[in-house]
Amino acid sequence: MMPEYTLPLMLLLPLLGAIVIAFSGRWPNIREAVSLVTAVSLAILVFSWFPAISDGARPQITLSEPLPGLSLALSLEPLGMMFACIASFLWIINTIYSIGYMRGNREKNQTRFYVCFALAIAAAMGIALADNLFTLFLFYEILTLSTYPLVAHKGDAKTIASARIYLGVLLATSIGLLLPAIIWTYVIAGTTDFTVGGIIEGKLEGAAVGLLLGLFVFGIGKAAVMPMHRWLPAAMVAPTPVSALLHAVAVVKAGVFSVTKIIIYIFGVDFLFSQPSAQWLQYMAAFTIITASVVALYQTNLKRMLAYSTIAQLSYVIMATVILKPLAEIGAAVHIAAHAFGKITLFFAAGAIYTASHKTELWQLAGIGRRMPITMAAFTIGALSMIGVPPTAGFVSKWFILAGAFQAENYLAIFTIIASTALNAMYFLPIIYFAWLSPPATGVDMDHGEAPGAILLALSVTAGLTILFFFFNQPLLDLEGQLVESLPL
Repeated sequence: MMPEYTLPLMLLLPLLGAIVIAFSGRWPNIREAVSLVTAVSLAILVFSWFPAISDGARPQITLSEPLPGLSLALSLEPLGMMFACIASFLWIINTIYSIGYMRGNREKNQTRFYVCFALAIAAAMGIALADNLFTLFLFYEILTLSTYPLVAHKGDAKTIASARIYLGVLLATSIGLLLPAIIWTYVIAGTTDFTVGGIIEGKLEGAAVGLLLGLFVFGIGKAAVMPMHRWLPAAMVAPTPVSALLHAVAVVKAGVFSVTKIIIYIFGVDFLFSQPSAQWLQYMAAFTIITASVVALYQTNLKRMLAYSTIAQLSYVIMATVILKPLAEIGAAVHIAAHAFGKITLFFAAGAIYTASHKTELWQLAGIGRRMPITMAAFTIGALSMIGVPPTAGFVSKWFILAGAFQAENYLAIFTIIASTALNAMYFLPIIYFAWLSPPATGVDMDHGEAPGAILLALSVTAGLTILFFFFNQPLLDLEGQLVESLPL
């Protein structure tokens, strides 16, 4: 097993990378090489811990104690291991994609972009490694602040207004709801440490349990549970690599990861869902899934449609967690990974279309498959994964979630998953059909080819991973199976 002091290196590597990137801004090739080397180095460090965590190791290190009883501490367990692997690996792919996208669109402030991206990854690593709520909150806020310049990247009035919505919603929810929830937990439990089985049982009963759960769930605005979702469509003004960061690499994944970790390690699933006052969460998750899917169905802008799709897909994780059956708990964790591969592919494809043709509306995509076959093949794979069609990653996670719902005889979850899958098909399949089989719309320029090679390489890799995950997912299933060993069958 690697020594515990390597845990802080997962934060320090992207931080040091950000500093070097800032000083190499005059030399674009060096700047982008530094970003890529840093991403690869971080992924190697993170994945080197995978065998030990799979074998049951739980490394922990305390960095400081800034407040009495509240420590800044890092640890690594199966859920955090998975999140760290996803974020670090996809940073590599996103960096390759960003090189093609930022240069292809001649974006301004590229050095600031790469610096903030590295800072956001450092914050994501902090969230993945957080040993307690205090540490989680600190890095959660850093992630919000470091991604604001990325969302506001274009700098025009419309972009700045949307970026303020992004920042305002996330800060208001975290400071107004999440922070009081953490303080309340500390007061009643005497600790904020993530503990197997939870720390709330015997300290809180009745309606107060549901209230505390509500403060956590809605306070973690990055999970985008309605009505705390408005920031996500607003953030679509950002460049596509940033959208990929928000939807697949770090931000929304940090949200559902945090909610899942709090349910498992702060409340404890056995205790939480023996409380009638906590049952509202499955209904809210179901409402978010269906409502966001219906809204996505009526979108005409490609990125906004993908944004509402993400809102629905995130609540799959929340619903799976509250089903309280081992198969569903594994499905919740696996869906974080499956959604990451599928959704980053979709956003990469959307960015490729914009770079090559500046098309953003769905009606403009008729016949585009003949001009951009690689891009649309990747888009098709990503879309089929969101629907849950084999052989894609999305089928694996939906299988586990649905199996857990049948295990629990949870008919609300069964109906929600089936209905939302039908809605997914209703808004993705027409795009695929028109892109490949329809003639171009009248007046739409089709005098273009594929996007630059770096973009095609990145989206081809993520599309391939979306399929490979269907066949080679056992290491992740074994790792996340450790989460549910204590749950009743």
